[in-house]
Amino acid sequence: STRKKGKASEHKDQLSRLKDKDPEFYKFLEENDRTLLNFDASDSSDEEDGLHIPPDTLEEASDEDEEERETVKRKRVHFIPVSLKMVEEWKKAAERRLTPKLFHEITQAFKASVATTRGDNGGADPSKFQVTDAAVFNALVSFCVRDLFHCLQKLLLLKPPKTKQKMVLPSTSPLWSKLRLDIKAYLSCTIQLLSCLTEASVGAAVLQHVSSIVPYYLSFPKQCRALLKQAINLWSTGEETVRVLAFLVLNKICRYKKEVYLSPLLKQMYIAFVKNSRFTSPNVLPMINFMQRTLTEMYALDTHTSYQHAFIYIRQLAIHLRSAMTIKKKENFQSVYNWQYIHCLYFWCRVLSTIYPSEVMEPLIYPLTQVIIGCIKLVPTARFYPLRMHCIRALTLLSENTRTFIPVLPFILEVFQQVDFNKKPGRISAKPINFAVILKLSNANLQEKAFRDGLIEQLYDLTLEYLHCQAYSIGFPELVLPTVIQLKSFLKECKIANYCKPIRQLLEKLQENSAYVASRRQKATFGVASRESVEQWEKQVKEEGTPLTKYYTQWKKLREKEIQLEISGKERLEDLNFPEIKRKKQDESKEEDKKEFKDLFELDSDSDEENVGFPIKGKGKAKEASDDSSEASSQDYGEEDDEEEGKYEIEEDEEELEDDSDSDEESKEAARVSQGSQKQRSCTRGMSRSDLEQLAQGEEDVVEDLAFSDDD
Repeated sequence: STRKKGKASEHKDQLSRLKDKDPEFYKFLEENDRTLLNFDASDSSDEEDGLHIPPDTLEEASDEDEEERETVKRKRVHFIPVSLKMVEEWKKAAERRLTPKLFHEITQAFKASVATTRGDNGGADPSKFQVTDAAVFNALVSFCVRDLFHCLQKLLLLKPPKTKQKMVLPSTSPLWSKLRLDIKAYLSCTIQLLSCLTEASVGAAVLQHVSSIVPYYLSFPKQCRALLKQAINLWSTGEETVRVLAFLVLNKICRYKKEVYLSPLLKQMYIAFVKNSRFTSPNVLPMINFMQRTLTEMYALDTHTSYQHAFIYIRQLAIHLRSAMTIKKKENFQSVYNWQYIHCLYFWCRVLSTIYPSEVMEPLIYPLTQVIIGCIKLVPTARFYPLRMHCIRALTLLSENTRTFIPVLPFILEVFQQVDFNKKPGRISAKPINFAVILKLSNANLQEKAFRDGLIEQLYDLTLEYLHCQAYSIGFPELVLPTVIQLKSFLKECKIANYCKPIRQLLEKLQENSAYVASRRQKATFGVASRESVEQWEKQVKEEGTPLTKYYTQWKKLREKEIQLEISGKERLEDLNFPEIKRKKQDESKEEDKKEFKDLFELDSDSDEENVGFPIKGKGKAKEASDDSSEASSQDYGEEDDEEEGKYEIEEDEEELEDDSDSDEESKEAARVSQGSQKQRSCTRGMSRSDLEQLAQGEEDVVEDLAFSDDD
């Protein structure tokens, strides 16, 4: 310290000597910088001590100082609050004549409004405006989305494109350099706005705006990639309208910049599709179908790119299947027997069906077919019949649209041999099984009557769907022969009338079509070897229509209505207008009676249950009995609904489903049955009260007949 002080005093001596050596300079210092002359040794030592503070502390102190200065600066910047009047003025000025300066102002205000949705001050580059009022936010965003870019188009003086296939980029305008940064900021803010919006209608409006300004996004690759990412997210998870508009944006970008964006986009969309098809329910199924159809359209844009993707992903499915077949462990089976795998199989069938005919994609038909057949054969038990049905539908779609013969019928006919339809059901469920939204059945399901009812319906549907697309084939009689033999064998063995009826109807239609094709081909003048003549003959027969194709079109209309009811989850009994039995009102009246007569006598709850509301007429009794039985059945089997995974059941009258698709003869038969029941009712009305009491104390089989009359 003495050394430091010595240096300071030495410096002071030098300043004092300056007075003698250079009096003019000393005088100048005295007038302008007196502090330098009034130098003190203690000041110097303090400062020098300050220099020896460790450097870390110095750095921290300097950072804090800088932050403080920045906050002071920010506080000094006064944000201009945007008002409705300002928005209106901007709107009028833009409609009159938009200038680069005005566009900059509007962009800054739009940036400020988007910053409010993000919950901060807009990041590192805040806007000079501030939007605090919701009405101002709505007015400003509405103006930007609806009108701003129409005015900008006029300002840029863009030429209209020569053809629809070509797009004129705004970067070709001479004014582009002046507006470029503001447009870039605006586009980034619009993507930010899309990610924040929760209201579907607002999101749809913004997406429509984005679709109209796609050329601007194509001028900025970074913003375009960010938009694609956000659009894929909305396409796979958004509300219905939002999904559609997001797809239109994706499609538009890829059509004009296919070579840059298509390949990475297909990959990301496929991953999003797989991720969002993990669970399937009646509500989710339409969304999965939408994703399949729209993604198929994207793959159809360029077959060479699509082939590379399809090859990799179909190979991936095959590897999963191979590991399941070789290792045979539960985890490996589950990697194949899940919704994602099944939806992917169906999706690739749809892609190959849509793109056909294509020499590029055609080689993938065979490996995909082998993977699906391998999937059916992996665990060929009754529990996985629903999964088998999905695979059969995928093969039918592929076979029909690619004109490739795939032997699907053996997988359908195998079920007739494996299941004993005469076996009495272990339990009777009130609700049918919806095969569209399940992959496997529980052991309890396999015991139910609904399982066999649904299975017959599915086998009927699948056989008809597959054979209708072969109905005009010149070899139809030979193709259908094993099916005819199997169906005849089933009808011979089956004793259940409800199961025999649809199968007999199917057999008659197949035989009718077979006879028609046989009679037509007898008149043919060409030989079997003449392939061109055969194709020409089949084309002609297809145009004229066969008995089976005509029947199929009628059946399809009825079936689609039925499936819509199932998917929407509406009960079919709603349409029948059955009288409802409201037991609650009886209970209410019972409580009132108890309150009214409680001083007279005590009512026992059990005897009261039997006596209150005793039916005087047979009709009323029938209603009550059926209600009791349905209530009991729902209590007995209600627990099973929770056990089922991915199961969706609709309460319906089992006979009603069959009546929809049956012929006029069945409706006449139904009329006879209803006449018979009316006669029975008229008989019961004439019975005395004592007879009715005796009937009420009879055996339970009377109640069973009333509750489950569809077994007759």
